[in-house]
Amino acid sequence: MTHYNFSEIEKRWQKNWESTNAFETSDEGKEKYYVLEMFPYPSGKLHMGHVRNYSIGDVVARFKKMKGYNVLHPMGWDSFGLPAENAAIKHGIHPNKWTWENIEEMRNQFKQLGLSYDWNREVATCHEDYYKWTQWIFLQFYKNGLAYKKKYAVNWCPSCETVLANEQVVGGFCDRCDSLVGKKDLEQWYFKITDYADELLKDIEELKGWPEKVKTMQKNWIGKSVGAEVNFEIEGAYKKLEVFTTRPDTIFGVTYMVLAPEHPFVNEWVKGTEYEQEVMNFKDKLQHLSEIERTATDVEKEGVFLGKYAINPLNGKRIPVYIANYVLMDYGTGAIMAVPAHDDRDFAFAKKYNIDIIPVIKPEDDKVDLDHLEEAFTSNGVMINSGEFNGLSSKEASTKIVEHLNESGLGKKTINFRLRDWLISRQRYWGTPIPIVYCDQCGMVPINESDLPVKLPTDVVFSGEGESPLTTSEEFMYTDCPKCGQKAKREVDTMDTFVDSSWYFLRYTDANNDIEIFNKDKAKYWMKVDQYIGGVEHAILHLLYARFFTKVLHKLGHSPVSEPFENLLTQGMVLKDGAKMSKSKGNVVSPKEIIDEYGTDTARLFILFAAPPERDLEWSDTGVDGCHRFLNRVWRVVVELKDSINCKEVQSNMTKEDKHLKYTIHNTIKRVTEDIEERFNFNTAISAIMELVNEIYKYKEIENKNSDLLKEAVDTLVILIAPFAPHITEELWRILGYETSVHNQAWPKYEEAAIVKDEIDIVIQVNGKVKDRMTISSNLSKEEMEKEALVNDKIVSAIEGKQIVKIIAVPKKLVNIVVK
Repeated sequence: MTHYNFSEIEKRWQKNWESTNAFETSDEGKEKYYVLEMFPYPSGKLHMGHVRNYSIGDVVARFKKMKGYNVLHPMGWDSFGLPAENAAIKHGIHPNKWTWENIEEMRNQFKQLGLSYDWNREVATCHEDYYKWTQWIFLQFYKNGLAYKKKYAVNWCPSCETVLANEQVVGGFCDRCDSLVGKKDLEQWYFKITDYADELLKDIEELKGWPEKVKTMQKNWIGKSVGAEVNFEIEGAYKKLEVFTTRPDTIFGVTYMVLAPEHPFVNEWVKGTEYEQEVMNFKDKLQHLSEIERTATDVEKEGVFLGKYAINPLNGKRIPVYIANYVLMDYGTGAIMAVPAHDDRDFAFAKKYNIDIIPVIKPEDDKVDLDHLEEAFTSNGVMINSGEFNGLSSKEASTKIVEHLNESGLGKKTINFRLRDWLISRQRYWGTPIPIVYCDQCGMVPINESDLPVKLPTDVVFSGEGESPLTTSEEFMYTDCPKCGQKAKREVDTMDTFVDSSWYFLRYTDANNDIEIFNKDKAKYWMKVDQYIGGVEHAILHLLYARFFTKVLHKLGHSPVSEPFENLLTQGMVLKDGAKMSKSKGNVVSPKEIIDEYGTDTARLFILFAAPPERDLEWSDTGVDGCHRFLNRVWRVVVELKDSINCKEVQSNMTKEDKHLKYTIHNTIKRVTEDIEERFNFNTAISAIMELVNEIYKYKEIENKNSDLLKEAVDTLVILIAPFAPHITEELWRILGYETSVHNQAWPKYEEAAIVKDEIDIVIQVNGKVKDRMTISSNLSKEEMEKEALVNDKIVSAIEGKQIVKIIAVPKKLVNIVVK
């Protein structure tokens, strides 16, 4: 083949890799390396974000294999979810059929990208062999008190007819269908992730290979707060109001109280009073806002008086009680003591409703006018207006006030977390059924493990209206109680799809095991995942849930590790015209079109060369064309030189040109190795390879070529570029006469001696201006460099008739002669 026919080459090698099971992995032998990209939802079409994510992982996998590791590089499908069910409603296609057709299409696209996956370990979360074990995990959680059901007001989309997470409510509307979202009291299943809050937070410090940004996001999401729980008596109520505060030093400055609108005391206190209608109207108004929107810093603080007063436990003052949009039932006790002088939100609320503002902490430098506050003073300082605690530092007073509260039975020191238990119920069909039945005799009963999986029925009706489609299947709905054998009803909620993706990395270690969730010895060999790769949008939920599952399974004796991912890479987005690619913007570039026109290797090379992986990448048609031209240059030079290079030892009497090529070869090996292994700087690695190609082109034009050295250069070139462009290099390796795969070759090691130059080029300056460059021995001292510079013809001419003031020599870089 004389020209680079990428289409023919890529199809041939993809067929070869598949027929020979080239990427199948064994569970023993050499030192292991487990590289994993987050598995995709099978939408049916790959986009450029997919190409980037999976190409990054493939480079790492191929590189590590060539470095001698036993590499596990699996792929599967996060295949439950709402889009499949919507397709059933809209097009009359069963979700199962729609999903598996998409999986087939995307699997073929992955193979077209030349990705080195072990397809024998493929998993799909919608397959019975997988969700059987998701249900098994649910039962372990249930048996150990980590799965429970309770009634709670949740975000409800009336159109999708399902519960939405706070993150799925945008401006009061569903992020999927733009319907107005409300609240609905439902019996929901939860996982008790809060039992692991402290451990999840503490162990973030162990995640040395994670980006600091992601670790900070998880810390903030878990949100540990150390403070005090304080009891306030309410006039006319027999129950005390408990509040959590991180600032017990400000209790003397409380001028009002706030309850979350959802607090159970609210309806009880206003029922039948003059305040009832206004309070109910305000609560209705908040029905359409998510908790994220309610607590946003730029949202106006609003509230309504409840007609109740609390009594400050430390100074006996009478304090009005409100409900407000900025207080959530899910945080602390669902009630706060408001100190407007020392809290920004409370200050804004007090100003709006003309509530007293009483400062109780002053700055040590007295630079703030406490009598005319324009904003809250939130720093530490010295106590004032606080009785016996006056004059103490606010930090010291905080400790002493908590001690006083505890001794007098008015409160206690406590720790609170922002993290809430994980709501896993979904009122949809296409998800993992929850293995619970309800019996009139026995109540709530878990399914026996031997009866798993609880299979999704096929005789369901997708109308898009009413309850879950599961309720339309009598065969599914009605069963026998596992305990007493009487008639029972199944749970019709399915699990949040995040449950499915919270353990799939463990299943890959033993994907075809039908006896147990995975063999412990195999999991012990492969876990942890050495390199996990995916978008930063998964920094909180998926990664936190995966850590939670791993910790639970570890504690129960199933997982060999308590943390799943050793290293994490979060890749940036692919942009076009400065914006994320999307159909609505009309700026989508189809991977298929690029592959058809330029080939897979070009698409991969560009996506890896255009930007460091953690940065956003701007699409460039000229950049794609440039990468294609580069691969053609590689093809031409290898094909041209294949007959003129041989396998003899490198000659000892090397010319200057030989030494320079030798240096370039080994310096390139060093740079590419370090860029892949230490920094994931694939763009600079490819740049180094491009420089090597340039040097090979220069060298082949000289008369007295060292064919042995040229062979070393060509062989090295093909091996170094193989992880990035796997098809063309496989073909070129055969053209060079080798019979085994280039991807099975050992990664080259650079020679230390080869990257030490005998001679170097330095700059000679006069008064800081460059006058000449010259080649000198790399071992010259400063004094010897000065002597060489002073006898240079151009320098002699430049300083003639002038007085030398001083000479500055920087070893291996320059000589600057200062004259007057």
